[in-house]
Amino acid sequence: MRIYILPKRLVYIVAAILLLVVFWLIYSSSLRKDVMGVFAPQKELPIYSVETEEKKIAISFDAAWGDEFTDDILETLDKYNVKTTFFLVGFWVDKYPDMVKKIHEMGHEVGNHSTTHPHMSKLSKEQIISELNTTGEKIEELIGIKPTVFRPPFGDYNNLLIETAKEIGYYTIQWDVDSLDWREMGVQPVVDRVTRNVKKGSIVLFHNNAKYVSQYLPLILEKLQADGYQIVPVSELIIKEDYIMDPSGRQKLSK
Repeated sequence: MRIYILPKRLVYIVAAILLLVVFWLIYSSSLRKDVMGVFAPQKELPIYSVETEEKKIAISFDAAWGDEFTDDILETLDKYNVKTTFFLVGFWVDKYPDMVKKIHEMGHEVGNHSTTHPHMSKLSKEQIISELNTTGEKIEELIGIKPTVFRPPFGDYNNLLIETAKEIGYYTIQWDVDSLDWREMGVQPVVDRVTRNVKKGSIVLFHNNAKYVSQYLPLILEKLQADGYQIVPVSELIIKEDYIMDPSGRQKLSK
């Protein structure tokens, strides 16, 4: 068997070519990613939380099913001098119009939570507009104020939803602290989950008809206020103009 020994010069040339090929593959892969990043549509994000130096947060209640505990919630909020945001579904507004008025009269913000509680990422632009406008008009007719904040059911959204909501005057709102009160785990798990995870600029999610809300809400409010947090409606927490969103959905001033 013959063994061929390549000249050193040829070995160097082959090695140099291989290195060039490797570098080109790495460079071209990076270049493709950069090009794709330029031409790919930017992912729109709802507001999950807000960058702020103030020890300020918002808590919110989604109302779609039932009204059993809403009076208790309002009495507790009034006792602790706290104003919040209630996101209302259209069929809830139809069923409890007097409660919608009471929520507003007690100084709380009324937000839009759609008309039929659908997965809104599956809707066309026309359907999204109908979902928002129908409930927005119902709320405005009852309290004289058009909502400006909107929470999509199930936290389900896409670019079309956020862009369309913005076009018709809504800020799309999510949350960064989920109480998980709908799981009915008891009082202390909800208290711990909220008070341990809240931070400056947080938006907390509750539900108006959660089983233990009358018990956990006073405990949470006492703890948050003792820790120095100011609790405000969502529209008083968010930045209205000249803002950017970081990848986590945290809203920041652009300047």
